[in-house]
Amino acid sequence: MEKVSDVNVLNNTPLPSPAVLMSQVARSQDQAQLVSESRSAICDSLFVPDSRFLLIVGPCSIHDTEACRSYAEKLAGLAEEVKDKILVVMRVYFEKPRTTVGWKGLIMDPDLDGSDNIPKGLAKAREFLTEILGLGLPTATELLDPITPQYISDLISWSAIGARTSESQTHRQMASGLSMPLGFKNTTAGDVIAAINAIKAASNPQTFLGVSQEGVASAVSTAGNPHCHLILRGGDKGPNFDPDSIKQTRDTLLKHNLAPGILVDASHANCGKDCTRMPGVFEDIVKQRAKGDRSIIGAMLESHLEAGAQKFPQPLDRLKYGQSITDQCIDWETTERVVKEAADRL
Repeated sequence: MEKVSDVNVLNNTPLPSPAVLMSQVARSQDQAQLVSESRSAICDSLFVPDSRFLLIVGPCSIHDTEACRSYAEKLAGLAEEVKDKILVVMRVYFEKPRTTVGWKGLIMDPDLDGSDNIPKGLAKAREFLTEILGLGLPTATELLDPITPQYISDLISWSAIGARTSESQTHRQMASGLSMPLGFKNTTAGDVIAAINAIKAASNPQTFLGVSQEGVASAVSTAGNPHCHLILRGGDKGPNFDPDSIKQTRDTLLKHNLAPGILVDASHANCGKDCTRMPGVFEDIVKQRAKGDRSIIGAMLESHLEAGAQKFPQPLDRLKYGQSITDQCIDWETTERVVKEAADRL
């Protein structure tokens, strides 16, 4: 008989159910409380004009948990120092969208060797998230695969839908059921209407195909997520963090009867993917907020122990400790300086 199913499938490896993995790498009551309280604080920053400035900061991606743990320890101290003015949330990004091919993140390939040991990656992600929460830091991530949230979302305080997926119906539906505040980025072309439409879709009830806590394919019905907002990250035509772009975006949000809250990404197209330009972009964003533009609710920074990025793939023993293998990041010394200066200015 002619084969008509799984013609191009090499393997189909069962995963542990979300419930099993969550019991194996369980959250503590203190960690659950931190997630709950930080989500509320982030919502205040998003929707209450006089709240603290929200800062999503950390490595572009997590590839070396030891180095990222060292980074987190430094960030926890800085977060405590500026907590009256700035709400610091650490980027803990495990999934990376690829334009063509490349390393897809710690969950998909935790050994960085193409073996794609996803069960190991999911467990490693949960373990690392519990460590970061143990330091008192809220966590932020981009959610790419619609099944991933069932495994890690109980440990996430804020999440993003990226520029490549803001137009995706699957991701809008997924966002409608998530329990944390969430930002939609403008598209890679720079279009904000797609992200605005995404906010509208995600804030409404949805029913879609998903996976239950027991790992069973299911129909998921949601109430809608009321805590979605817009992220400006620049686009093909250039940056969009300048006052005119902010005003245009604010006016567009109001025209669509949405809260005029804008999180501005100082990396990606807003700095031309050049980490040496990122501090200046961040300072400009903070300056606009300090001058009274309350539609700017916060900023995003890609930051690691060492500046720049290194090529990957390459032999693992040649990788530089504390340097990104995806997008360029600013180094720790620069991060500490610009965040402290921002707190003084705010």
